[in-house]
Amino acid sequence: MPHKQIDLPMQVRSANFVPGTVNGEERTVEMVWSTGASVRRTDWRTGKPYDETLSVDAAHVDLSRLNSGAPLLNSHDASSLESILGVVERAWVANGEGRATVRFSSREGVAAIFRDVQEGILRNVSVGYMVRQYEVTEERGKVPLWRAVDWMPLELSAVPIGADPGAGFRSAEPTKHPCQLTQIRGADEMPEPVKTEVATEPVAEVATRHQAAEMPAQSKPLEEMATKPVDTRSSTAIKPVDPPAPTRSEDAETMTRQAVAAERQRTVDIYDAQEKLKVDRSFADRLVKEGVGLDEARRSLIDEAARRSSSAGEIRNHVVMTSHDERTTRNAAVENALLHRFDPTAHKLSDSAREWRGLTLLEMARMFVESSGGGVHTTRGLTRYELATRALHTESDFPNILANVANKTLRTAYEAAPRTFQPFCRQVTASDFKAMSRVQLGEAPALDKVNEGGEYKRGPLGEGKESYRVETYGKIISISRQVLVNDDLNAFTRIPQLFGVAAANLESDVVWGIITANPNMGDGIALFHAGHKNLAASGAAISVATLGTARKSMGTQTGVDGQTIINVRPAFIIVPAALEVTAEQLLAVNMVPAKSTDVVPQSLRTLTVIAEPRLDAAVNGDKAWYMSANPGQIDTIEYAYLEGQNGVYIETRVGFDVDGVEIKARLDFGAKAIDWRGLFKNSGM
Repeated sequence: MPHKQIDLPMQVRSANFVPGTVNGEERTVEMVWSTGASVRRTDWRTGKPYDETLSVDAAHVDLSRLNSGAPLLNSHDASSLESILGVVERAWVANGEGRATVRFSSREGVAAIFRDVQEGILRNVSVGYMVRQYEVTEERGKVPLWRAVDWMPLELSAVPIGADPGAGFRSAEPTKHPCQLTQIRGADEMPEPVKTEVATEPVAEVATRHQAAEMPAQSKPLEEMATKPVDTRSSTAIKPVDPPAPTRSEDAETMTRQAVAAERQRTVDIYDAQEKLKVDRSFADRLVKEGVGLDEARRSLIDEAARRSSSAGEIRNHVVMTSHDERTTRNAAVENALLHRFDPTAHKLSDSAREWRGLTLLEMARMFVESSGGGVHTTRGLTRYELATRALHTESDFPNILANVANKTLRTAYEAAPRTFQPFCRQVTASDFKAMSRVQLGEAPALDKVNEGGEYKRGPLGEGKESYRVETYGKIISISRQVLVNDDLNAFTRIPQLFGVAAANLESDVVWGIITANPNMGDGIALFHAGHKNLAASGAAISVATLGTARKSMGTQTGVDGQTIINVRPAFIIVPAALEVTAEQLLAVNMVPAKSTDVVPQSLRTLTVIAEPRLDAAVNGDKAWYMSANPGQIDTIEYAYLEGQNGVYIETRVGFDVDGVEIKARLDFGAKAIDWRGLFKNSGM
């Protein structure tokens, strides 16, 4: 496969809030930031269009930036602190979608925006992302397809209208990043590198098969919402659809929404007709781009379908010699059919998968064996066991499809499993398995007065040191020929799903084991110890008074020199499941105290409650509670994945010891408490 390196700026796509998930007390809301839909972009150097799709396979999406506290911005405006609306609490990929939970700031300027989200008025979000690698597919007579197989979401933004995927920041030259193009089939020449995101197509150009078209980009703040209606006129001979004339009572904003909604519906209807009539996508693209009215577009599509039908060639044989593109489409359809059979709710059945959904595993295997090797294999006379063996050991794609299905169910379950430690811990990357030394930063030396013409004095920078390394965990899953003969779908769906949950639980066991085991730090003293000034002198229940004492202890922590006050501010209260309701009731904003001494200060109400059942299982664990600082202020507990192995990783091979396919699930993970000053413990009572 030929490769080519180019430079790309950050790109954007539309997304949306899910208003029903708003938590008013926590100021959080869930959003969908990617569905992997195809969008049309333009190479500005050649003027040629190409379709871009984002793989939503968890192995292809790097969520490290989002899960490290990426910002929620106002319309991608990164030039001012006032433009920061909140922070990404957690991001994950599940069921073919990228999702995230974001928390809005409590400052006065953001309150009105959050109210609009609560009321369902503000729904549009845009995600900014960078792509490190595309797989480029070119086919004669069709628009090239660029599939992102290594990409990273960078930030999320609330926007007035969903961002046009072809638009970018135009105020200045955007920062470029390297991106590798891999041509996997098609023409000899690679497409010209993408240098910008300025799209020449109208908004309707980006409609997809199963989703509404995305909307034009807005790069200004929310309060500067554009008031100019969308213009879909064309200078071609075909007469375009004119938007309805506005009445005097309609303001400019209403006119904009109506025009955008009409254009969106026109686009969706045209592409829907194109799919039903089996006409090439490029023909519908031209109708959309030229602004052709819906009725006229439907007539043109019917005429085109009739023309192609009359010129169709001879009837094909039952065993089809598929091209590389057809082979990829077929494999994807079989994967979808198997995933739908496993979980119909989470995996919607595509049109191409319908012909496969009623087949048993052995019937699917037979069709793959007969079509492999250029259609020269025959299964006539083979027993069920012989057919299963041949399907797993010939050059057919069936073993890879089974492995992909197992991989997707495992990764989906892994991403969806709860890991409550992530908000107060910091994620890093380990380059190898050697011990990593983490510096516990101390205070900077105090500044001395410098007289006129005087000399600046040098001072040391205090530091401590903690060390840990990444460990490897894993298990091998086998898909044998008995699975095919017995039509046992659970063998490569339910079992890998359980392994995915087990991998996520293992990470939680490692991190929470540090809290409950209270290991010694690099100075030879336990993590929670009176000598570290992070352990309450006597156990006490959660109350305003005990929270105040804990906050004071953290705020008066000193640097490595034992003198400089570093003012650590708690951000989380960590409790066992037994105390979750107690902590939430105490910090609830709407609680009316019986007396003034019971009033919870505003500074304590900002604490986020984290409840973890693993704490209940420890000795006296159902009574003890903890406080933690934000890892952005000071190190607390750090966890690491091996570079390039972010989370559970899958490898497959045709088995030798086992008569089938072997799937190895591997997790390279490690964690360590780095600094005790960001943590506090009260043993409770």
